[in-house]
Amino acid sequence: MFAIVEIAGKQFRVENEMTVKVPFLNKEVGDAVEFDRILLVGDGEDVKIGRPTVDGAKVNAKVVNNGRDGKVVVFKKKRRKGYRLTRGHRQDFTRVQIEAIALS
Repeated sequence: MFAIVEIAGKQFRVENEMTVKVPFLNKEVGDAVEFDRILLVGDGEDVKIGRPTVDGAKVNAKVVNNGRDGKVVVFKKKRRKGYRLTRGHRQDFTRVQIEAIALS
């Protein structure tokens, strides 16, 4: 069974026992998380498509860890003007493990 879930404005395809890296959720390691914005649920040939979400569908997950991605360097330059600007950014993320996909 798989589902397409919207988490923090982004869509992820998830399955049971799968680990997914999602945008930062303000949860502690080991906390249970429930996602209710399920856009599609599929089980073999049986596929349910939501309008916009599937009614009664939920995905239960557990927070595995929180962390930060690698640095993304932003470099700006204007030629012949002596203008150079370097900035860096590290995005926070949360890694969750999918425990169950439920339809009711």
